[in-house]
Amino acid sequence: MSNKQLKTGIIGTIIMVLCCFTPILVWIFAAIGLSGIIIYLDLVLLPLLAFFMILTGVALWRRRKST
Repeated sequence: MSNKQLKTGIIGTIIMVLCCFTPILVWIFAAIGLSGIIIYLDLVLLPLLAFFMILTGVALWRRRKST
């Protein structure tokens, strides 16, 4: 369970970092004509980034505690 949780946390964190700190989603939304949604990206992406970072931290803490 912990390895799956750790993998999910790391992959989610990497994806959220790419979406938050590079304009990948801005380019995609502009290309498909959804530029109006861009102003709401921070409301979704930053909490998701925090969630995945906490998930990764909990998985690492559980892994360290079990050994």
